[in-house]
Amino acid sequence: MPESFRTEHDSMGELQVPADALWGAQTQRAVQNFPISGRPMPRGFIRALGLVKAAAADANGGLGLLPERLAASIRRAALAVADGDHDAQFPIDIYQTGSGTSSNMNANEVIAALASARGRKAHPNDHVNLGQSSNDVIPTALRVGAVLAAEEDLQPAILHLRRTIDRRARGLKKVVKTGRTHLMDAMPLTFAQEFGAWSAQLESAQARIADALKRLRRLPIGGTAIGTGINADPRFGARVCAALSKQTRVKFASAENRFEGIASQDDAVEMSGQLNALAVALMKIANDLRWMNAGPLAGLGEVELPALQPGSSIMPGKVNPVIPEAVGMVCAQVMGHHTAITVAGQSGNFQLNVMLPLIAANLLESIQLLANVSRLLADSVIDGLSVRRDIIATALDRNPILVTALNPVIGYEKGAAIAKRAYAEGRPVLDIALEDSGLDEKTLRALLDPEALTRGGIHGKPGGGGG
Repeated sequence: MPESFRTEHDSMGELQVPADALWGAQTQRAVQNFPISGRPMPRGFIRALGLVKAAAADANGGLGLLPERLAASIRRAALAVADGDHDAQFPIDIYQTGSGTSSNMNANEVIAALASARGRKAHPNDHVNLGQSSNDVIPTALRVGAVLAAEEDLQPAILHLRRTIDRRARGLKKVVKTGRTHLMDAMPLTFAQEFGAWSAQLESAQARIADALKRLRRLPIGGTAIGTGINADPRFGARVCAALSKQTRVKFASAENRFEGIASQDDAVEMSGQLNALAVALMKIANDLRWMNAGPLAGLGEVELPALQPGSSIMPGKVNPVIPEAVGMVCAQVMGHHTAITVAGQSGNFQLNVMLPLIAANLLESIQLLANVSRLLADSVIDGLSVRRDIIATALDRNPILVTALNPVIGYEKGAAIAKRAYAEGRPVLDIALEDSGLDEKTLRALLDPEALTRGGIHGKPGGGGG
């Protein structure tokens, strides 16, 4: 059955719009102009755009610039958009006009149509967009969307991963393993110490993100076209921020300098940088897990990750570390997004950045990807991994680096000779040290106790860590 159309018009003339579409002429022009990726703006951005429009209606109604009933009708329609009731009405590609004007007008037209359906005629520009410009709405929605996604989803996901790691660490605090530097055997440490380093990385990432969010909460709404606030009540921006804060229970503030908030997206670039740092931490954790799981016979084989799916279409019985691999791909994508956001952040001249939709989409996707894999890493890997204590103990006994603890007693050169012989003969360090160090077995066992070595200090001297 052929699709039916209706005729709409804008300042450039008439064009055909699908009959059942809530959008109007300007949205339709954008649909026709930007058939690029087939990817519309993300849900988090549409949500933020709806929230901004609802807050703007609140502000305009409170200032007496819109009739109370019309303001209420626009607010209800905008909140329905924010809630995701009309996502199919937002078809415009991510790669559109750099100011995001197309997305702003898309929201204006859809909200106006919804509000008008209640009997109050609402105009997209004159009513829904009152006191606003795409140039301050889109940077505001960008920030609101990123803040909400980070606070509601990402930070809790990181905390969940940290708590899972910490819980497993407590259960493994007495299990000693071989440490590694340069991928080579090094001094021993406990699983709790190794896992604790991961947790500390994530705690630092959380703190950096929280600090970046302080600046991302400053909104340029009220600056309109370039930051001067032309055609907006001077009280409008602060009232919108107050309404947004009430709606979301997140404290937003009116930017002290709206020119900066429109022309510069440095706070978004900063936030992306912190997401990039988190991606670095998660990739390090994922790769450590892959190495520890490697084998199980010809690799390190220190841990066994939960078996989630067959690993090979040709090698029966093979099981791969699929979640850590997925984490690595996500982290690579986030790093790529950060590069794109960095380029986009400096892509503007004078009073307007012209890559706002790209910044918004990439920032939100990075946040969502990192939140999702953090939970997966916690629940599908860390929570269920098992430690292969036999493998760990065997490797630890034969670790020639244990002789490091003898340095204060027998000296570096003699220790090196013992380590070299132990490695060459494939024998425990203790056995070689008994033969070559001149120290008795009791002393050597105390000095070479792997668990004692994890506590650091100087061993073999009065006041030293090993006694």
